Amino acid sequence: MALLSEDEISLRLQRAYRPGVIASTDGYAGVNDGFPLTCAAVLLPLARREDGWHILLTRRTDSVEHHKGQVSFPGGACDPQDSGPEATALREAEEEIGLHPTDVRLLGRLNDIVTITRYRVTPVVGVIPWPYSFRPAPGEVARIFTIPLVWLAQRQNYSEQPFTPLGQPRPVPVVIYREYDGEILWGASARIVLNFLDALEL
Repeated sequence: MALLSEDEISLRLQRAYRPGVIASTDGYAGVNDGFPLTCAAVLLPLARREDGWHILLTRRTDSVEHHKGQVSFPGGACDPQDSGPEATALREAEEEIGLHPTDVRLLGRLNDIVTITRYRVTPVVGVIPWPYSFRPAPGEVARIFTIPLVWLAQRQNYSEQPFTPLGQPRPVPVVIYREYDGEILWGASARIVLNFLDALEL
């Protein structure tokens, strides 16, 4: 896989982005049921390491309210004072991992996804310095790690499997990656990764 430049990544993101479009729902059937979805945004941080681009992820602690122990991107619900998804993603990344907003070069957005927990999430892509002195939020972030983009793009490393969320009458197809460095990337975060790879045409 050729190493894309920051400018090329930004160009491909712009080409793929469709304002207002929901890219995926992971089988969530209630997206058009008339009930409001909670606005949210996540930062998909890209770090250029010796072997190419890596995506930075976190593992949540077992004491958080939602998604205990799961692998996720820095992010959360929109605040009324946020000027947009970028502001939400950067604010949450600073709160969760100590990443200063001025250290992020924003490249673009991915199309929204809707999670089974009724969040409409806008993924925001940005390049971060590497190495970096992160400050994980106590009680919220158990670990910060990266996975190579080239590994994530290899079809043998992920699959879609049926999963029945709590309170749902039937299973839905969920993306699950093979274990990497002791971590399992799955669910909405894995779907965002696949949407990113699609946007980059990888």
